[in-house]
Amino acid sequence: MSDASGGSGTVPDGPGPVPGVSVFLTVRNEERDLAESVGRILEQDYAGPLEVVLAVGPSNDRTAEIAEKLAAVEPRLTVVDNPAGWTPAGLNAAIRAARHDLLVRVDGHSHVEAGYVSRVVRVLISSGAANVGGIMVPEGRTAFEKAVAVAMSSPLGIGSAPFHTGGRAGPADSVYLGAFRRDALEAVGLYDEEYLRAQDWELNYRLRQAGHTVWFDPALRVGYRPRGSWRQLATQFFRSGRWRNHVMRQYPDTASLRYLAPPAAVCGIVAGIAAGVVGAFTTPWLLWGLVVPGGYVLGVVAGSLREGRDLPLRARLLLPGVLMTMHLSWGAGFLRGPERHS
Repeated sequence: MSDASGGSGTVPDGPGPVPGVSVFLTVRNEERDLAESVGRILEQDYAGPLEVVLAVGPSNDRTAEIAEKLAAVEPRLTVVDNPAGWTPAGLNAAIRAARHDLLVRVDGHSHVEAGYVSRVVRVLISSGAANVGGIMVPEGRTAFEKAVAVAMSSPLGIGSAPFHTGGRAGPADSVYLGAFRRDALEAVGLYDEEYLRAQDWELNYRLRQAGHTVWFDPALRVGYRPRGSWRQLATQFFRSGRWRNHVMRQYPDTASLRYLAPPAAVCGIVAGIAAGVVGAFTTPWLLWGLVVPGGYVLGVVAGSLREGRDLPLRARLLLPGVLMTMHLSWGAGFLRGPERHS
């Protein structure tokens, strides 16, 4: 494979041959969004060879059936099995089955804009980076999803990561999804299959440690369908918190206030409520402990008024609860500690 390895090839609108691209993704229980996600990829106007490699894990819905039906009518779509079901294992299986040296990752929840593949390949080649990516753009449909979308695009909800909140183009710690050079990806050993979550961040860390550049470009935007229920949202953030704990244990130099704030908030709130309960029965001055959870709630509500000002009324009313679910689930997951394969 040599159509783009090591920086060869040209941008899609330049002279010379256009490098082939393999778009890869792994899915499990994605019946709701799979056909639309794959359809948007296949509709890309990329000038060179384009294939889609889809790894399918064991599902409780019609995901595998939908994938096979799509592949039966679309020769550019290859379906591979991901028996383990874990995201990094599926991504690695798809990469190994891919034919081209430029690899563009998408997600079963993601919706790529028209022209995305051409733009991301152009940036990948012109920047000389090993991985480039842009902003995750949550696209809510229901009132709940719209509230989650705002929370996931706000520093109040998700912190200040550029791929969530935006920023200038340039080197970054991590990016959303990403487009990779195969040679760099293979040199660091692909995705670490021990990481059930946070595998993107961990991979980008190893790429940077190996001397490669991870490049963020805010012009690269990928739509994302947020979780649709309180339970799904809480589970997502609880598991993300657990895996961030794992990252920091393995790479202590990655610790930061952004990641330590949610578990600190959980500890402060629990301690404040406990002090308030004790104060109500025995030691009145301990009632001051309720200032901590009360202050947190007031702060979230005040921030929600600002962040949710453009939301419909119902979504605006849901936003404080969404933010608190994200914060406290993530913090509780972090305190719970690393998750292991089951």
